[in-house]
Amino acid sequence: MMDTASFLRLLLLAAIWGGSFLFMRIGAPVLGPAVMIEYRVGFAALFLAIVALLLKKPLNLRLHWKHYLVLGCFNSALPFLLFAYAAQTLSASILSVLNATAPIWGALITALWMRQPLAPRTLLGLMLGMSGVALLVGFDRIASHSGAGAAIAAALLAAFSYGIATNYSRSAKSAATVEPFANAHGSMWAASFLVLPALAFFPAPATPTLGVMGAMVTLGVLCSGVAYLLYFRLVQDVGATSALTVTFLVPLFGILWGRLFLAETIGWHTIAGSAIVITGTALVTGFKPSLRWRRKAGAG
Repeated sequence: MMDTASFLRLLLLAAIWGGSFLFMRIGAPVLGPAVMIEYRVGFAALFLAIVALLLKKPLNLRLHWKHYLVLGCFNSALPFLLFAYAAQTLSASILSVLNATAPIWGALITALWMRQPLAPRTLLGLMLGMSGVALLVGFDRIASHSGAGAAIAAALLAAFSYGIATNYSRSAKSAATVEPFANAHGSMWAASFLVLPALAFFPAPATPTLGVMGAMVTLGVLCSGVAYLLYFRLVQDVGATSALTVTFLVPLFGILWGRLFLAETIGWHTIAGSAIVITGTALVTGFKPSLRWRRKAGAG
């Protein structure tokens, strides 16, 4: 069960991951997707390397390098690049809600891969999730901007990539033998190498200011490095299922930070679309908040 300390870690993690979309909105127009994400994964890898050195946690690259490459590609490099591309057009609010569809895509991939029919609850969740996305972006003025359609598709593809990573982590033998911290550390180094070729095709449009570079350090160290440490601590303390409830909280903070720091508009479609997407995700994941959980979490 989740105690008060774990619940507070969950809230902090949601606030940090919700903030990642804010920092991407700051960096993407100046740095472009490739340079920004190279900074993100590079700073995260360096931070985790320092932590690994202090904690004496080896990577065992000779044994697990292929595993790190797969995880680094689908859990970091590819989705980060796609979200960074989308951040050039879409608001932090929309990005955070589209990110919340990752469990929905994961369930769909599982059903197709295992050739199993979707349960009625899961099917309803999928339909609600897609309806929520349609409502969210269909009534937002950003949807009429040039390139908005490609940006929305990129963000959804990023969430789809997270679904691939989730299924890989559940099925791969190497994923079961590598400790969570090494997964985070190794995948960040792999992602930093995988993003490098994209730099030749997507150079930075402008010279970054000190403020933009500060946002990139925060994006890498806090939103990737520290966030992973928090997440895997939650997995260790309360289990993967309870830790994944952070998915429902990230959009709330993404919308909040976008409003507070970027003056983004929160319309009725933002609230309604977010609620529908989160409800659909809850149905797909089978999330059922119990009274006992809320009392243990100190939320009631």
